[in-house]
Amino acid sequence: MAEVKDKKAAKKPKLADPVAASMDLATQELIKRSQDLGIDTVFDRAVQMKPCNIGLQGTCCKNCAMGPCRLPLPKGGIEGEDTRKGLCGATANTIAARNFARMVAAGTSAHSDHGRNVAEVFLSVARKETEDYKIKDPAKLMQIAPSFGVATTVEEDGETKTRDLDEITLEVAEIALAEWGKSEGELMYLKRAPEALYEKWVKHGVRPRNVDREVVEIMHRTAMGVDQDYKNIIKQSSRCSLADGWGGAMMATDLQDVLFGAPTPLQSEANLGIMKEDQVNLIVHGHEPVLSEMIVAAAQSTEMLDYAKKKGAKGIQLGGICCTANEVLQRHGVPPAGTFLQQELAIVTGACDAMVVDVQCIFQNLANVAKCFHTKLITTHPIAKMEQDNVIHMEFDEHHAMDDAKKIVTMAIDNFANRGADVIIPRHKEPQIAGFGVESIEYHLGGSFRGTYYTLNDNIINGRIRGLAGVVGCNNARTKHNEEHILLVKELIKNDVLVLSTGCSALACGTHGLLTPETAAVYCGPGLAEVCEVVGIPPVLHLGSCVDNTRILLAATEVVKAGGLGNDISDLPAAGSAPEWMSEKAIAIGQYFVTSGVYVVFGYHMPLDGAPEFKKYLYEDIEELYGGKWDCEPDPIKHAHKIIDHIDKKRAALGIDKARERVLMDMASRQALDA
Repeated sequence: MAEVKDKKAAKKPKLADPVAASMDLATQELIKRSQDLGIDTVFDRAVQMKPCNIGLQGTCCKNCAMGPCRLPLPKGGIEGEDTRKGLCGATANTIAARNFARMVAAGTSAHSDHGRNVAEVFLSVARKETEDYKIKDPAKLMQIAPSFGVATTVEEDGETKTRDLDEITLEVAEIALAEWGKSEGELMYLKRAPEALYEKWVKHGVRPRNVDREVVEIMHRTAMGVDQDYKNIIKQSSRCSLADGWGGAMMATDLQDVLFGAPTPLQSEANLGIMKEDQVNLIVHGHEPVLSEMIVAAAQSTEMLDYAKKKGAKGIQLGGICCTANEVLQRHGVPPAGTFLQQELAIVTGACDAMVVDVQCIFQNLANVAKCFHTKLITTHPIAKMEQDNVIHMEFDEHHAMDDAKKIVTMAIDNFANRGADVIIPRHKEPQIAGFGVESIEYHLGGSFRGTYYTLNDNIINGRIRGLAGVVGCNNARTKHNEEHILLVKELIKNDVLVLSTGCSALACGTHGLLTPETAAVYCGPGLAEVCEVVGIPPVLHLGSCVDNTRILLAATEVVKAGGLGNDISDLPAAGSAPEWMSEKAIAIGQYFVTSGVYVVFGYHMPLDGAPEFKKYLYEDIEELYGGKWDCEPDPIKHAHKIIDHIDKKRAALGIDKARERVLMDMASRQALDA
């Protein structure tokens, strides 16, 4: 008996096959290195731990202490009446809807609390309480002020004059921050949507009142014994998600642009190969740019660069992980080191002198990996601490932002001397163009004097561009790292679909060389390739971090305004996709896109199979309300063709399913466009 126990104890845990785990060569190298060193990573844990089957079906309820109540789908499916019930009598549809709604609430909380933090810093700037942050983009401030009901001009002595910028800043800051908890009215940004879409929200009673209330109401409705009608639960999910997409997240993006500058296209590189053996490697990871903006400024200062050289380094190499990577990439060209699933591997290189984290998508296991190397792991946010004793907590205060940032950079520099000799930095990296936004797309399409979305619409109408796809979201260790993103995007652009990308999907596209104009000639269909060549853009446009999905909503709104493609977002030949989704934020994002009229396809799996009636409601019936609906397809090629089929259906409805004859325009014809 003892011998049997010894054999069981000696059994080694199953490890991930690096090639099966990721399509990225740098990731494969470092998975193998971590296994050789006896360090477990998310890829190994995904092999060793299988997901709960009933949880996958969406029908496990743990909302009270009588549970968890587990309602598996009967073998062979449901025939006739579904008699499954929890102890309180909750049906599978109710349980699945409650679970879905709680994911929407959690996702909205994450993005909107991010937005609140930015709004608080913005108010500090407006009140002159901090000298480290400035208004870098006053033009963007003047653009968004009317959406908050703030006048940018004043009548004096019969003349229209521009108001004082400080007055506008303070007024916008106070009104914006109130949007999280005001006692009456509706979110002011809702009026930015196309009028037809806004009227749908009015008709179906889903206009958010404020950000916080909608989250609280979901938690109340889904508590034991409250809302038991899955359609009513999803109505509140729609309202809550809109508070994210047309509220907290959209305000976060806008206020960040005002504070830190609206992104413009710039060149950089991507993947773990951006790290350097002879420089201090400092990785920023998380989601909020309030901290990372100061880290960038500190690391680029003469003081810190001189100090690094004094300590034996040739310089300071900043890199990013996750959406913080996208934030510092799109404004400063700081190269991303990797996506969500590569965070442990950045430390496994042995070259990471410090990793600085704030909130969201941060593995607790980073602390265990850091113990195996010299890396300093630094948490900075009061709501995001780690229990391990090797983690340093340095709470970041925007009132002393530069001082705090310099302390962090100094710690990384001092740690450079402690780096071991066994450093393995993969040599894999790719060039990329990132930093597109609503304004920069307009500029690229028409220049300084003729900036317009008309050119985009015209190329959709004439068939060069088949349609638009927003491909966004996370990585998921239950899928092959990056593969669903890349195969899906390549299939879309091959079929002349212009892709707008954010989050880890955008990082994956950069890692695999899809974010350069040259990509078009290699991977695109002839129509999209021609447009990209003429305009000088990649066929995949990097629009920022996950909170910046609101840029896609506003870009779609501009397409509607430009004319010729219907009067609502639901009329457009466009769709949304999250091929490797993982986070609750993805569900909130998906729901606000669906409620905005977009067909949304997720990859991997949706936790709905245990409630077929509820699943049908999300996949079919909800389209009658908002013009958008959910779908799921794990196969990336089939996934792409679901999107393409939807785009073709919308083109047919608009009467543009046949390519328009190309007309060679003379100067007189071009001048006539100004009329």
